[in-house]
Amino acid sequence: MIRIKARAPTARGAVLPMIWGGVAVGYKFGCPLAEQDGLGARIVTSAVFFAVGTGLVFHVRRALLRELRQARRVARVAQSVVLRPLPPRLDGLNVAAAQLSADRGASVGGDLYEAIATEHGVRVVMGDVRGHGLAALGTVAAVLGSFREAAHDEPELGCVLRRLDRALARHLREQSRAEHSVAEEFVTVLLLEIGRDGELRALNCGHPWPYRISGTSVEALSRLDPLPPLGPFPLPAELEARPCGQLRPGDSLVLFTDGAEEARDAKGRFFSLPAALREAVRVQPVSPQSVLRTLFTALLHHTAGRPTDDIALLVLQRERARGRHPHPGARTCGPAKPPLFEGEPEAWPVPQSIRRTR
Repeated sequence: MIRIKARAPTARGAVLPMIWGGVAVGYKFGCPLAEQDGLGARIVTSAVFFAVGTGLVFHVRRALLRELRQARRVARVAQSVVLRPLPPRLDGLNVAAAQLSADRGASVGGDLYEAIATEHGVRVVMGDVRGHGLAALGTVAAVLGSFREAAHDEPELGCVLRRLDRALARHLREQSRAEHSVAEEFVTVLLLEIGRDGELRALNCGHPWPYRISGTSVEALSRLDPLPPLGPFPLPAELEARPCGQLRPGDSLVLFTDGAEEARDAKGRFFSLPAALREAVRVQPVSPQSVLRTLFTALLHHTAGRPTDDIALLVLQRERARGRHPHPGARTCGPAKPPLFEGEPEAWPVPQSIRRTR
């Protein structure tokens, strides 16, 4: 659990209020003008106490702004650790991702995403924790931490999902003990596996299906009913990843959280994500960065810069045909071979043009 702890007031911070208070008391009891009842004396007395009150208000405001800046710095550090930037290229895929928090001035939210190159292919998770902002950060950390281990360890995608379910249940138990109440959170999760030949396999627990972009065509990856979200319901005994076709060279996948589709304008109209994607692919060639930029610009315009829910977007584009490794063979649950990919790739910075500012 990541906590932001406010600094305790220091002796230095109490000096100015004591000085202002001393000025007010000294004037009241030490200045003869304060004892007079004339109009001029009352005006002077009111001016003195107004100045003292104004000084105290400005001092408190300055202290609160300082604490707010400190909390935002801590939030940015927490985000860089929990929701770390993705590399621009990942085993034959071009990658771009960013998130937008619904909390004003916040840097973190309840959305999560990760993409990891493993010997089983590139494995991707996109999820959405109930709630948003710093309150959901502990659950985001628990789910992402489990995925980063299980994506390498488990050859079968269903086993990865079970690991995430156990990690979430453990986190909720610990949270209930710490807060002396029943934690009733749930997480929608989409697990995606992209084989080295572009084969797509997925497991979906209550999350929106991504869109596939092929040339100028935009279509939903699947229309099958997803499983219930993780948390309130147990997983079925049989978990088999669903085949979802292939990602051909040049094709893209756009993963998102429901904050994108449920964003409303001032008249209550929902944001049309397919229409925004069709607008994004009008300019060729399409890149993950250009798709992100177009979508975030459209979302901020639609919501007048004030979305009511966290929004996360992840775009994966398969590179044009090159020499690729053969797809691995059969899969079974259990320990996997060491990953073929080691080291930390260079982090992809979110473009300034799509960062939300206040």
